[in-house]
Amino acid sequence: MLNLEFLDQFSDDYLKKDEGKGVFLAGVALGMLARAQIRENRSLDDAPLFKQLNFGKMQMRDLKRHLARVPELTRAYRVYAPGRLERLAGEAGSLLLKSGAKALGVDGNFTFAIAFLNAWQYYATIFDIKASKEDADEPDMPLEAGN
Repeated sequence: MLNLEFLDQFSDDYLKKDEGKGVFLAGVALGMLARAQIRENRSLDDAPLFKQLNFGKMQMRDLKRHLARVPELTRAYRVYAPGRLERLAGEAGSLLLKSGAKALGVDGNFTFAIAFLNAWQYYATIFDIKASKEDADEPDMPLEAGN
């Protein structure tokens, strides 16, 4: 089960809607996938996925296209716990389908970027992952899941 209750702490009206939650979860999922694409001592902007994203100008069709590639990319990059990442991307897709939204706009692009850039912190919260003290900021791979 995904822990999404923490989204209630945000006062932004966009995150109260299925569209906003879906865009947020897509940002977390794709952010974690981009982190899996980089190797030691490399920057996030070296990730192939990062280079494909048009931050600030992304359209809903672009977001859906990237989400559709998650199963393929989790295998290509041998992502740790691919099932978690795929479940997260699946939930994002379900929320987007329920919302029926056709455009991301400024709110969607902002929400996506924030979730993408803070992906590890939100991923750890969603899956109740505990990290060791030295890895708490952003480990290369999630360590262990709670419950």
